[in-house]
Amino acid sequence: MRFVFAPAPPPTLPVAGTDQVFPIRRVYCVGRNYREHAVEMGHDPAREPPFFFQKNPDNIVTDGIFPYPSATAEVHFEAELVVALKAGGSRLTPADAMGRVFGYAVGLDMTRRDLQATAKRMQRPWEVGKAFEHSAPCSALVAAERVPTPLRGAIWLACNGARKQSGDLGQMIWDVPHQIAFLSDLFTLAAGDLIFTGTPAGVGATVRGDRLKAHIDGVGDLEVAVV
Repeated sequence: MRFVFAPAPPPTLPVAGTDQVFPIRRVYCVGRNYREHAVEMGHDPAREPPFFFQKNPDNIVTDGIFPYPSATAEVHFEAELVVALKAGGSRLTPADAMGRVFGYAVGLDMTRRDLQATAKRMQRPWEVGKAFEHSAPCSALVAAERVPTPLRGAIWLACNGARKQSGDLGQMIWDVPHQIAFLSDLFTLAAGDLIFTGTPAGVGATVRGDRLKAHIDGVGDLEVAVV
C-alpha cells in the first residue's frame, strides 16, 4: 500500500504503570448524565433517554496543557470518567458490557459553551462546541482490574484550588454498563473506543492562567493548565 502522504501516528493514551499505549479508535460522549447537571442546563432528566455525541480521536491530549481555543469567549470545564474498551460488538447487554472494558481514566470534556448554545438554538450539530483541538485532556488509563468499582466513588474538579464540581459516580442516570449497552445499539463498538460518561453539576467557565485539577476515586487525578 502506497500512501499519498505519510499518515499521522494514531492517537494513543498511556497505560499507567506500564510502557504500553492504548490506540484510540473513536471517542463517544454521553450528554447530561447526572441529574443536577441536566437541571442546571435547563433539562428534565426524568424524560430523556441517553444521547451521545462524538469528539475526534486526536482531540485527546495528555500533556496537561489546554490552549484556549479560537472563536469563543466562553469555554467550560466538565470533569468525566472515561471508559476505554478492549473489545466491542453490537446489541450488547449490560451484563456483557463490563467484560469489554480495558480500563478507566480521568477526562475533561472542554466545551465552547457559547458556540454550543448557538448550535442548540439553531438545531445544528455540536461539533464546533465540542470537537475542537485539545478539547479532551485525559489522564493515563488505569487497568480495570486495579479499579475497585466504576459504579461508585467521588468525582470532583477544582479550579485554582477552589472546588467547582463535586459528585459521585453513583449519581449517573445511566451507569457504565447501561451506557455501553445502549451505545452498542446505535454503533458497532470496537477495541480502542473511549466513552466519556458525563459530568456532575458545577460546570463553569475557565480563562487563560487557570489551573484545573480533576479527581476520581480509584482512578486518579488530571491536572491541566489553561494557556
